[in-house]
Amino acid sequence: MSIDIDRVLGRTGVRLTPLTLGTMNFGRHQGEDESVRIIHAALDAGITAIDTADVYGQGASEEITGRALKGRRDDVFLATKFHNQIGDDPRHAGNSRAWIVRAVEDSLRRLGTDHIDLYQAHRPDPGTDLLETLQTLTDLVRAGKIRYYGTSVFPAHQLVEAHWLAEKHHLIAPHTEQLPYSPLVRGAEREVFPVVRKHGVGVLSYGPLAAGWLSGKYRLGAAQPQSARADLIPGRFDVTLDRNQRKLAAADALAVLAEQHGLTLIDLSVAFALNHPAISSVIIGPRTADHLDAYVDAAGVRLSAEILDRIDEIVDPGTQFLERDTGRDTPSLQPAQLRRP
Repeated sequence: MSIDIDRVLGRTGVRLTPLTLGTMNFGRHQGEDESVRIIHAALDAGITAIDTADVYGQGASEEITGRALKGRRDDVFLATKFHNQIGDDPRHAGNSRAWIVRAVEDSLRRLGTDHIDLYQAHRPDPGTDLLETLQTLTDLVRAGKIRYYGTSVFPAHQLVEAHWLAEKHHLIAPHTEQLPYSPLVRGAEREVFPVVRKHGVGVLSYGPLAAGWLSGKYRLGAAQPQSARADLIPGRFDVTLDRNQRKLAAADALAVLAEQHGLTLIDLSVAFALNHPAISSVIIGPRTADHLDAYVDAAGVRLSAEILDRIDEIVDPGTQFLERDTGRDTPSLQPAQLRRP
């Protein structure tokens, strides 16, 4: 099955496929040969966009992606990200001009390209004036090093601030926002989606399976699924914790709903995300060719109003079961801001 180029990235006019290949596992959990096979299989299936980041494998993902795209670079909308620390030097991180101008050159070199189609701030940086970040990214667009720029898991108030600053200082405003979105992670519906739609910002959503909660393994009465992610962040996945019980019940109900309509949970989850008018493309992270095929098949699924209404009954619109599901640590909710020692 091949996938169609039937989406537009916000106000940019860039046409792309409903699925974007994510490369977070490349160079970490997947070796180069298997990673290259996945990239080539995705391109052969018609996927036109690839998203990576300098921190994935500490540069290894970008290097693998660059080598895999030799001879096919012009056919791909290539996105990467900066912000997280590279190496042991704490200065090699953040959203300052000092770091961005170095990080972009490093990414260009690793990717083996003369331009990046979409360059994204991987997280907000409370230590850097947002205006400095916007000025630097605008300069990179005007210099031709990047075509567009965006943000990732920025709260709604910072997205509004970014557009206000851009207008006030005659800068280019962000073109995209990347965030988690799935039937179990719906917090963006409250404030972020209205903001991005007002400003013509394209959304690249990730985590359609809610970090594995919608893989089909999280079911009522089943044993705790084993995964590296669950071992790393047990509080987010431990099904015995009270705060995860509601999430587990919702995951089970969504699995039952999918079964009732002859769908897989992947079908239900990907189709749900693609159904929202704010979403430009859904980032997927297949580890095998079979996983890729399942995602491509899911992109062709259309959910009826009946199914969508039932999803809303299972998980109220705007629901965020855990704050960490936003993909970021919210500064105002940290103990120091709650008057705790």
